Amino acid sequence: MIPITPHLAIDENEIEERFIRSPGPGGQNVNKVSSAVQLRFDVGASPSLPQPVRERLATLAGRRLSRDGILMITANAHRSQERNRAEALERLVELIRQASIVPRTRRATKVPRSAKRHRLDSKTHRGTIKKLRRSDTHD
Repeated sequence: MIPITPHLAIDENEIEERFIRSPGPGGQNVNKVSSAVQLRFDVGASPSLPQPVRERLATLAGRRLSRDGILMITANAHRSQERNRAEALERLVELIRQASIVPRTRRATKVPRSAKRHRLDSKTHRGTIKKLRRSDTHD
């Protein structure tokens, strides 16, 4: 089990890892070693995640989520396959951790009367300043 929060953990069997060749420059090793990691996690079919967390995770994942509901994270920053694996898993855990936080509901509040009065007073004051700048030669 991979711990996400004190009350939430996912099973290692729900994660599928695929090792691919890392793009970009890398010297002699680049064409021989598959050091990049493509981590796949089926958000829709995961029994470990409650439904509200799944929905928030789908929203947070954005374009990393396929139409089939599979979250795909690719890590290729390091030369080592093990470090890329750890980074991809860490990014998945952090994404699920963010999705597990229940957003606060916004309570609508009224604009205070003093703020309205201050706004209108400042508009009046500004208008007075502009009026005093004008010349009275409109005859």
